[in-house]
Amino acid sequence: MAGKKERQRKLARERYQRRIVRETRRRHRLRLWTLAGTAVVLVAAALSAGGVVLASRPPGGIACKYTPSGTAARKVKLPPTRANGANYQATLKTNHGSIVLNLLGSKAPCTVNSFTSLTDQGYFNKTPCHRLTNETGLYVLQCGDPTGTGSGGPGYKFDNENLHGAKYTAGTVAMANSGANTNGSQFFLVYKNSSLPADYTPFGTIASGINIIQNIAKAGTNNANGPGDGAPKEKVEIDSVTIKQT
Repeated sequence: MAGKKERQRKLARERYQRRIVRETRRRHRLRLWTLAGTAVVLVAAALSAGGVVLASRPPGGIACKYTPSGTAARKVKLPPTRANGANYQATLKTNHGSIVLNLLGSKAPCTVNSFTSLTDQGYFNKTPCHRLTNETGLYVLQCGDPTGTGSGGPGYKFDNENLHGAKYTAGTVAMANSGANTNGSQFFLVYKNSSLPADYTPFGTIASGINIIQNIAKAGTNNANGPGDGAPKEKVEIDSVTIKQT
């Protein structure tokens, strides 16, 4: 009897060890898939009671790469190399009133990670929105360059995100760039449906204050870059930016 019980205990231990190994391998596969794949959020499990679905973010965050590039308009540190994929709300306090943005870290994690890092470092404080377009097919207010020249940036660049099926409808917040994967600090606010190729990372929406931009647009531009394209006739300055996770 003793020998039989010992064999049973041994078999039970082996079954338990095999289960632990399988579970460890399963978790490892999910972790690699989440980090390497295109999905930001992974459905991890469904609870049988009530059929509730749980979602999880990648352990340690989403890997981001920021490459030093050019001269920084303002000295800042590089953003963290891991993004948490969270959504945020940013309030741009301007000389015309507050514009509130919903930042979609779940869709453009590295872009939002950069924006929040620059915000935390005061990069956008006391900066102009240097460009307004008010011509057929393109209706945007461009900001994020402390120099106000249209050529200033944070001293680093990073890749595009969230371009598949990108549309630039009224209320879109997207990154300006000088070519593929050259994002820095400049961004634009779309105040009317615009026709643009899917080359500019959409990373948020305007939650409130689009009417402020539309009123600025009515005053027109100085046409420095051509008809309907130049600095806003009514000066626009971002006094400060505050941000909170949602």
